[in-house]
Amino acid sequence: MYPVRWFLAVFLAAGLSGLCCAGPLHAQCKVEWYFGIPCHVVYESLVSQIKKWRTTSGCTMGGQRCLYKLQSASVHFIAAKHTTPFKKYVEDINFRLVSYHFFTCCRVSAMSISESWYAIKDHGTNYCNLYNLIEGSHLTESRGYKEVTSDFFCTQRSSANCTIY
Repeated sequence: MYPVRWFLAVFLAAGLSGLCCAGPLHAQCKVEWYFGIPCHVVYESLVSQIKKWRTTSGCTMGGQRCLYKLQSASVHFIAAKHTTPFKKYVEDINFRLVSYHFFTCCRVSAMSISESWYAIKDHGTNYCNLYNLIEGSHLTESRGYKEVTSDFFCTQRSSANCTIY
């Protein structure tokens, strides 16, 4: 008969090996964006968009481009919250802005994470929380725009439909 410790070790190793490469164990998203424009322009665009989408007017027809709330903002860091309109789930959002190339370009490290401890799958909601703000503020059209992320960093990113979420 095998000792209990050996059984637990094999069980955990088998279970965790399947999870190690699947992505986050909690509904969340991490994205890096690169822009060929100064950080103060990116900052002003994002803060303006968060404020614009604070009401429920963007929630029509199942959309999520609404119910954002600015928590704090400086030229280097933005913190906000997003509430899903129907189930009222809350996600914490932050953007860290770092200038490079003699302050003419901006790298943005962004994260959205569900406050609900039990949230594992989110149908790409955390990705869309971030992407919708970037797209809504027309930063996707800016010079040098580049996005770096994957399903490993963003829960269900590849199946996200940001026109709905």
